[in-house]
Order: sequence, then C-alpha cells, then structure tokens
Amino acid sequence: MLTWRLEHFATLDSTSTYCAERARQGEAAGLAVLADQQTAGRGSRGRQWVSTGGNLYLSVLLRPEGPVSSIGAFPLLAGLALAKAVRSLLPGPAPAPMLKWPNDVLMMGAKLAGVLIDASPLEGRIDWLVIGIGLNLAEAPQVAGRKTTCLADYGVCVPPYQAAQAVLEALSQYLAVLHEGGLPAIQSAWLAAAHPVGSPLVITGNRNLSGTFAGLTAEGALQLCVENRIETLQTGDIWLEGQGAG
Repeated sequence: MLTWRLEHFATLDSTSTYCAERARQGEAAGLAVLADQQTAGRGSRGRQWVSTGGNLYLSVLLRPEGPVSSIGAFPLLAGLALAKAVRSLLPGPAPAPMLKWPNDVLMMGAKLAGVLIDASPLEGRIDWLVIGIGLNLAEAPQVAGRKTTCLADYGVCVPPYQAAQAVLEALSQYLAVLHEGGLPAIQSAWLAAAHPVGSPLVITGNRNLSGTFAGLTAEGALQLCVENRIETLQTGDIWLEGQGAG
C-alpha cells in the first residue's frame, strides 16, 4: 500500500500546481500537499476554484505507469474516495453523498466537492498524475448557476487536516481496488454511488446535448442516450435535474 507523505502549508497558489512541479522534478509517488488557503486554485475546464479558509484543498501525486488510456479511472476513483471520506465524517442520519460524472460529489443535489486531474504522458504511458481535491467543509462558496453546500450545513465541524487524513485513507483503499480489480471494479463501485442509469442529463460545452445517462465506456467516458442513439463524451459540463453545471 502507498505511504503518503503529507506536507501542510498555510498558503499556496495551487496545491495541484505545486504537486505537478514536484512531479516534474522527479518526486516519487505518495506526495500529498495540503494548503489552508489557495491564491490561484483551479477547478474543471479552467475555472477558478474559490479557496476560502476552513475548506479542504488537497493534491496527491501518483505514478501509475499505465497507458494514457487508463487516465479515465482516476476521476472515478477519486470521487469514490471522496464520497467514502465524507460518509465517515457525516453523522449517521445524514443523506448519502452522490457522485456525478466525471468529478463531482453532491449532497442533496448540491455540489460538495470536486476533483481535478493533471497528468503527463511519456511514450504512451502515464509519467505522473496529480489528483486535486476540493471539499467544502466550513463554507460553500457561491457559484453562479450552481447549488453548493458544505459539511457544516449537516452539523459537521472538522478541520482540514482531519479531513485530509480521511481522504488519503480512502484513496489508499480505492487504489488497492484498482490494483486488484482494474477499471471494471472501479466503474462498478462508481455506478453504484452515482446518478442512476436513465437519469436525465444536459451537457453543455463544446457540444450541447440533452438525453439520459446510459453508463460508461470501458475507458470511463460518459454514454448519453440521445433520441435512440448513444453519444460518447470525454468532457463537458453536466447538468442533473435540479442541479447546476459542474
């Protein structure tokens, strides 16, 4: 099992940017970087991730050595780990978190956490991969067009360092699942925790589509049923009924 080396900073521009720079310098897998605040946090599709104090900003470095085509496993794996960590922090009667493709964790339809993957290929394989994680602990930043929430809304008061430990433990568990069962094992677990097959989805971005969720490809891409045909999407903003884009 991977041993994490957790480095904790008061302020960084971005934990993922810092982690990627360390990767380029030859840092071994297992580096975990936690910051109390970020001055240039990054979200999906080039968005800024609002990084107020009291929330979790964590990035980890992996060197999976798999083919570039295997990158699709890691947003799913990270979402599973995040959801597991959140469940361990929530009180018993709280609702279960739900995963939204490709990189969001929702509570009651509102965004609680997100994942950003940075990776560098080398001769057709993954040289290094950074998983960036943002989890709203104390505050839910207001984002136009999207519902957001935080663990404090559910009566949970947890410091970022404790939340980071829970996330790292869950990441270790799902990395072991990936090692033992491959992407099919990760996909099966993700589908059990995500919006059900048949859920209405709206996709915006490079292509605007409406349809229903039809599952995942073998590489982890989204399959959308649109007017009796299946569309495959590698990226895009996904809207669930009652929930904004993510």
